[in-house]
Amino acid sequence: MEIVFNQMTDHLPDHDYVKDYQTIMEKAGRLMNLDDDLVCSVIFVDPEQIHEINRDYRNIDRPTDVISFAMKDDSSNIFIEEEEKELGDIFINTQAVEDQAREYGHSVRRESCFLFCHGLLHLCGYDHMTPVDEKVMFSLQKDILHEVADQ
Repeated sequence: MEIVFNQMTDHLPDHDYVKDYQTIMEKAGRLMNLDDDLVCSVIFVDPEQIHEINRDYRNIDRPTDVISFAMKDDSSNIFIEEEEKELGDIFINTQAVEDQAREYGHSVRRESCFLFCHGLLHLCGYDHMTPVDEKVMFSLQKDILHEVADQ
């Protein structure tokens, strides 16, 4: 399992996010029986950039903390390299990471890991639009994050 990191902002999470996100992806892979050759992209953005993405692609005219675009949601997407399976892209608002960590009273590391995990589960087809779906997704999220970023 691989994560490709891109930054569209100089403001990055203040922890070893490469190691933490890889740990989360591997643990999610074990819990959900995912293929080992999956790849996703994480793009770090600022509030203005995620606001624009949210407005242009989701018709929601405000910034948010994380947005996921799953490759399997668009049937026109094809895999260029057969040995890799692209899950999609996770856009993380780095300012929201800090603001929400402060608001919820936990570490920046914990909030950053939570947002990555949440976005990853969306890429894997999980959602929280109904109470039943929310219970399933949030339970899995809790299991994945346990002992990874509990602080």
